Amino acid sequence: MSNYIRKKNHSGKKLAALIVVFIIVFCSVFLSSRSKIEFSVPDKTVMAIMSPFQNTFSWVGSQLAFLEKTVSEMRHLHQQNKQLREEVELLRAQNLTASEFAAENQRLRALLGYKQVATQFDLVAAKIIGREAATWSSVVVINRGTADGVADNMAVVTELGLVGHVMEAGLNTSKVQLILDPRSSVGTLIQRPESRVAGIVEGDLNDPNHPRMINIPKNADVQIGDMVVTSGFGGVYPKGLVVGKISDIHNDEGGLLKYGVMDASVNFEKLEDVAVIVASRETPPEPLPPPAQTPGTETDPAKTAEQLKQSQQAVQDAGNNVHQAQQQQLQQSQQQQQTQGQPQQTTQPAPGGGVRR
Repeated sequence: MSNYIRKKNHSGKKLAALIVVFIIVFCSVFLSSRSKIEFSVPDKTVMAIMSPFQNTFSWVGSQLAFLEKTVSEMRHLHQQNKQLREEVELLRAQNLTASEFAAENQRLRALLGYKQVATQFDLVAAKIIGREAATWSSVVVINRGTADGVADNMAVVTELGLVGHVMEAGLNTSKVQLILDPRSSVGTLIQRPESRVAGIVEGDLNDPNHPRMINIPKNADVQIGDMVVTSGFGGVYPKGLVVGKISDIHNDEGGLLKYGVMDASVNFEKLEDVAVIVASRETPPEPLPPPAQTPGTETDPAKTAEQLKQSQQAVQDAGNNVHQAQQQQLQQSQQQQQTQGQPQQTTQPAPGGGVRR
């Protein structure tokens, strides 16, 4: 019990001492704020004693203010950093979108340039929207169909060359069989004027990215580097479309024929935009140069052609005049018969072999 009383008295003394110290500090602060008051010696003594405590309290206050300011700035920096990260992500997405639009614009401009050059074709631009999983490198799906004028067996191209043909046209989408498909067959020619060897291009199961030109005679003039174009046979592919280039030549197992491995002109791995040939007009042949003329007997080819044209027109006019004269004579004869009222006489065989009128 006595220990408890001693502890209680000790705690009371500590509390009293703290109260006294607080009062002294308060008084010293209050008195120090009044500059016109003359402090006595005891007051100065108290102020000297309390000065370290005041410095300590001042330092603690400044540190607390600095900490509060630092925390506020860190909070502001965190919010600003978060906002800047969001802006960076937004700008990055916009940059990717702009790059995609720029690439698409470049592809469409290339198709438009091809359309302006290939005036013999009516083209419908299309975008590849899918590939068949079972025939990933053989059949693609485009976003054009019969509503856009697309029909089966229409050729599909890019500005680089032949892609394939429409194998199934729907209302708004169509399936396109690529020339890489082993089931496809394209009639082709070697473009080199000295060769003009015909063959068939088809896909290769063992090398899907390199079609083959087959059915080439063993002794045919085909060389590595020759360009291959469509021959126009079969009515599906117009003549003159670039298919690819011969990269290697091999002999068939039978020994009578050979085939050429080709590098396709179109990069099918990056194929995104194509054009469908909905109508084709044959390009008019270039005019033949006039033959060499014997000196002293030169004639003007343009004048000769004009005279020939006039002669042909005169012959045609004369034939028309003769035909008109014959028609007029026939009409006059019919009018005379109707005026005289004479029925037309017909001859019929009489009984007994005679003739009855």
